[in-house]
Amino acid sequence: MTSEAGAAAARAAPPARKGWRLVLANLREPKVLVMLLLGFSSGIPIYLVGNTLGFWMRENAIELSTIGFLSWVGLAYSLKFLWAPLVDKLDAPVLGRWLGRRRGWMLLSQLVVGAALVGMALVEPRQGQLLLGGVALNHLLVFGALALVVAFASATQDIVIDAWRIESASSPEQQGLLTSTSTLGYRGALLVTDSLILILAAQAGWSLSYGAMAALMGVGVLATLSAREPAASVLAAASPHPALFSARGLFDALVGPFVAFFRQHGQWALLMLLTISLYRLPDFLFGPMANPFYADLGMAKETVGAVRGSFGLVATIAGVAAAGLTAVRFGFIQTLLAGAVLGPGSNLAFAYLALHGNDPGVFTAAMVIDNFCNGYAGVALVGYMSSLTNVGYTATQYALLSSFYALLGKVLKGLSGVAVEHLAIDRSLLEAYSLFFVGTALVGIPALLLCIVLVVRKPPAAVQTAA
Repeated sequence: MTSEAGAAAARAAPPARKGWRLVLANLREPKVLVMLLLGFSSGIPIYLVGNTLGFWMRENAIELSTIGFLSWVGLAYSLKFLWAPLVDKLDAPVLGRWLGRRRGWMLLSQLVVGAALVGMALVEPRQGQLLLGGVALNHLLVFGALALVVAFASATQDIVIDAWRIESASSPEQQGLLTSTSTLGYRGALLVTDSLILILAAQAGWSLSYGAMAALMGVGVLATLSAREPAASVLAAASPHPALFSARGLFDALVGPFVAFFRQHGQWALLMLLTISLYRLPDFLFGPMANPFYADLGMAKETVGAVRGSFGLVATIAGVAAAGLTAVRFGFIQTLLAGAVLGPGSNLAFAYLALHGNDPGVFTAAMVIDNFCNGYAGVALVGYMSSLTNVGYTATQYALLSSFYALLGKVLKGLSGVAVEHLAIDRSLLEAYSLFFVGTALVGIPALLLCIVLVVRKPPAAVQTAA
């Protein structure tokens, strides 16, 4: 929370309400449940235009090159900072006047996601021509356009939900709990769209499965209608500001967030951005090789799925909860430092698994370690980025930070397969995997050192967000 009023209120809180009693008090807030449901809504679309979509397309005999090209619709999540200023400064058509700026954009994006998912279910990925109003269109082109609409609307939903989360927190402690709650809902949605949907598709078909996912967007709609518009958003909407499409208005919307960020954080701004960009790099590099590694290790798909959906899920929830509680108790900077150790360190468990061989018990242990550590590190980074934003530019600045943290990793992860193949030249493939996983853990050292600097030197943002 970057508001001076919020920071002052946190510092003035009575000692009796500090610590774990404050955690329990915040858990009773209705906004915590709303945040859980909004996190779920935020997580539903991403795999439906990503990994899960590729599964559906391949089963329909779509070429791998086409699947790869269609995966580019996911770039919307990395480019959302381009239209975040509009979301920050303008009300949603019609709905904005009824629900407010944040809730209006939330509901609009959720309705568009749901409608486009229904469209994907009806069109289906297949070769040939599709007749629409007597006009013959390329079937896959129409399907791809609908997927792009889902990705764009989903990224917009993320922009607004993140802004609502940041602006709704009344203290840094509550920000930590809302962040972990949002992550918990998000992870639950990923489980549904990455694992459970495969079971449903096997029984009822992909079209019905995507229709069911569209219906699940109703969870987000219910949460939006139950939520309260943040006071900061109401104030920003009521405050006079230059017309958006004037020279001054465009400068304020597009350049203002950057100016405000560097003005607030001064000489620390570049260090903070560098820390954010490197923090999850080990996870990004590891990610593309995870499933191929399981296959080369000889792990059965049903074993992988069962462990992910049981032990892995429990470990993720535990990691998310632990990060939220430590953020409340010790502050975002200390939690960030712990995550910088746990996140990359968990990759070493898979390095051991690669040398140990196909052992369901060791695999389960590695999955538990990985899910706990990455659940913790994810909440730590989201909470820290949230603490750096300015009221008035919340949506734009957080969209920029969340895009910034993923950009380097998304570029470099495409080289992970080449790295494993190169390491396998003079050694076995599993030995190559082990070395690669150790290397990804070592990539986390620069981020760890930067976090230590942030803890030791305590920049202004750390003072404002300490618990």
